[in-house]
Amino acid sequence: MTKKESSRPAVCQIVGYKNSGKTTLLCELIPLLRKKGCTVAVIKHDGHDFEMDHEGTDTWKQRQAGAAAVAITSAARTSVIQERTSSLSELIEAFAGYDYVLVEGFKQEPYPKIVLIRRKEDIPLLGEASNIVATAVWDSIQGMELPEIPGIHQFAVNDSLEIANFLWQQRSYFQNFNI
Repeated sequence: MTKKESSRPAVCQIVGYKNSGKTTLLCELIPLLRKKGCTVAVIKHDGHDFEMDHEGTDTWKQRQAGAAAVAITSAARTSVIQERTSSLSELIEAFAGYDYVLVEGFKQEPYPKIVLIRRKEDIPLLGEASNIVATAVWDSIQGMELPEIPGIHQFAVNDSLEIANFLWQQRSYFQNFNI
């Protein structure tokens, strides 16, 4: 990629209902994009409160004492924990130095999406989500009538190589998508 191309990450959301395979697909796409020389960041939406830090650690103690944010860094990694919510656009901006930002969830956000369809009950998501660029369909749904959405690519959910190639071939679209 040229310097200009790498100045903005390619952003793609992987969306679907619970247990549709979002995390599995993301974990398959990451090494495939890395093989192309790309850096990949992931942002995951969690509908529940989560705890990354563990009781008894120094950073946990500092947060318990009232710190609004703590960071811990080493020669290999950095972690920042903030006691506030962040918008998806803020998180993407924080990851601007990566080639790809793959987003798990955030169904209602306006970025380009690959929608995972596992069951018949998942099909309505195709009418609810915006900016769908592709679907990843489970074998169990193959052959069922899916709504016609012009220009939408359809993949088998286990065809991660083809999905990664699609992300690679369409990277300028994912970089320059205007919201």
